[in-house]
Amino acid sequence: MPTFDLVVVGHIALDVITKNGIPTQGALGGPPTYASLAARKMGASVGIISKVGDDFPIEHMRFLIASGVDLFGLRVVEGARTTNYVLEYTDGERRLVLKARAPPITPEDIPSDMAARGLLVAPIAGEISGSLVVELRRRAEHLCLDPQGFVRSFSRDGRVSLIRWFDRSVLSHIDILKASLAEYERIMGAKRLREGLRKLHDLGISIVIITLGEDGSVLSARGDLYAIPSYWVETSVEPTGAGDAYIGAFLAEYVRGEEPVWCACVGSAAASFVVESFGPAKFGEREEVIKRAQELYELAVKV
Repeated sequence: MPTFDLVVVGHIALDVITKNGIPTQGALGGPPTYASLAARKMGASVGIISKVGDDFPIEHMRFLIASGVDLFGLRVVEGARTTNYVLEYTDGERRLVLKARAPPITPEDIPSDMAARGLLVAPIAGEISGSLVVELRRRAEHLCLDPQGFVRSFSRDGRVSLIRWFDRSVLSHIDILKASLAEYERIMGAKRLREGLRKLHDLGISIVIITLGEDGSVLSARGDLYAIPSYWVETSVEPTGAGDAYIGAFLAEYVRGEEPVWCACVGSAAASFVVESFGPAKFGEREEVIKRAQELYELAVKV
């Protein structure tokens, strides 16, 4: 098996998105979808490790394969259902409802000869354990965590709420942490930003990215703090997957040896294409992403 530039580990999802109570069509979702497609557009070789049920449409597999994503680690579990979320957007706020969950990903699901320059661990429904993170640490030069699945709790009807989470045994194995502001606050509590970031760096995490939606992102690289702007788009259709596209594009550049501020600008630029359409339908070509990233790089500031 070749060494991939990036492998994404987590559940592929089937998303149903509603806006102000009005359902839209379902869409292929989950971090393995958006992060891998964004990284592919940047020229990275990408593979996925995930589990889906036998309800997973074959046309989604064909779409990913046609897009150049290697599905070497995708398992279809007979009798199981694919992880399914309803995403409810009301007046700019998002609520998640889990309707189905695929089986967890275990260390036995990782091929013995799998290796990657970058590895993104991105759980969305508790499908990844701490022991799996430890196993994956040995398989990658750069291990990145998107902790959203670790900070989620599910009520009986599937509604998602955020909980406190700080697992030193997991975080101490991570090189790069990417989280939304709400997720970061569930990990670090109400500490001042620099105090919380310093604690994470002390654990050995070299890069922390905090995404802020339309307000851009914050990048802390070895203690230096930068404000990364978002790229303004004339028409923003739907934000689902933008954060995943950000980190996918970031890692595609980072494993090439590019410096973190530039990688963050590339991530922000890649995310700007995703919000211009519904579902995983629009990802800028590399030249287009680079053009937007160059504009953002001129605006990024050290704070």
